[in-house]
Amino acid sequence: MQRNTIRIIGGKWKARKVRFPDARGLRPSADRTRETLFNWLLPQLPGARCLDLFAGSGALGLEALSRGAAGVDFVEHSARVARALRDNLVTLQERAADQEPPARVEQSDAFAFLRRARGSIRYDIVLVDPPFADQLVPRVLRELTQDLLADGALVYVETAWQTPADWPPAWTVVREKRFGDARATLLALAG
Repeated sequence: MQRNTIRIIGGKWKARKVRFPDARGLRPSADRTRETLFNWLLPQLPGARCLDLFAGSGALGLEALSRGAAGVDFVEHSARVARALRDNLVTLQERAADQEPPARVEQSDAFAFLRRARGSIRYDIVLVDPPFADQLVPRVLRELTQDLLADGALVYVETAWQTPADWPPAWTVVREKRFGDARATLLALAG
């Protein structure tokens, strides 16, 4: 596959390729990782309202839309990467025979977005795949407990394998798997 290209692996956009620009820390989830994740999410995904935080290439959110999510909010800090993601959504929606899915790309700092979103929307599935070096996951998990999750919500987190998996006590591990240097973890609020 070409550099800076991802392939959607399932759903109505299966086998479609999308391109994305270079950006610091941008590393799309591998096909094998995405396939496992969406097998885990299969029962919850149809009709779910999703958040793709640190969207980057949009690989996770695009896969969710392709597989039946009701909508996805993509949050990306880089203006150039957010613009490419918007363009890719337009291209995919033009090729689709059905109505376009409700998708929104917001060019914003992830934490500023989460603060603004509190109380206005509750997500069923949150996809969190930040640049590994930034160590942002504990802070994201704290923010998500602030009136942003629907009952029974699931949060997918991708981290470097060598990063300790010290999840805050409010969270329970539903599924976890190692993929080379990456750890894929599906979390739910405890209780």
